[in-house]
Amino acid sequence: MNSLKLDSPTRYDRLTIWLHWLTAALVIFLFASSQIWDQLAKGTPLRKGLQSVHISCGILLAVIVIGRLLWRLSRGRRLPAVNQGLIGIAAKTAHLALYLLLLSQIVLGFLFRWAQAEPFNFFGLFDVPTLMTFDKSMKSVFGGLHEQVAWAIVILAGLHAVMALVHHYGLRDDTLRRMLPERDSI
Repeated sequence: MNSLKLDSPTRYDRLTIWLHWLTAALVIFLFASSQIWDQLAKGTPLRKGLQSVHISCGILLAVIVIGRLLWRLSRGRRLPAVNQGLIGIAAKTAHLALYLLLLSQIVLGFLFRWAQAEPFNFFGLFDVPTLMTFDKSMKSVFGGLHEQVAWAIVILAGLHAVMALVHHYGLRDDTLRRMLPERDSI
């Protein structure tokens, strides 16, 4: 049994690590960009440009989250939980909630954009087809939900980051190191 523990990996695989940090960077950018354009005058080129990049990065986030889930379910490295009991259950629940919120946010983003009945594209490379049409009144419903879920993601992801730091600096365990690339592989 001890030899199994010594031979087991101590970090997630490279792809899992990169997808994790890319997800985090996109979530931060998407949230920040929406907060910034709220401060800009409506109809200005800067505001419209920021919204366009936000939409394209949201589409990119959708691809990454779906890829991340498929990788996790199929080939991603699974590590044993660092904590057992209530802390372990809380960590698993928080991870599941983050995935569900991200998926909800992606769906709401598309629904909101389709409810606006305006065409949109992915970094100017191709147009995103309209798969559903909605009454214009749904625009405010989807937009409000999209904003609320964004705040929930930011709060939960912030707690996730704080707990990683508590594990690293307070508990002095390997929780954070498991999601960092090895220094040799950078």
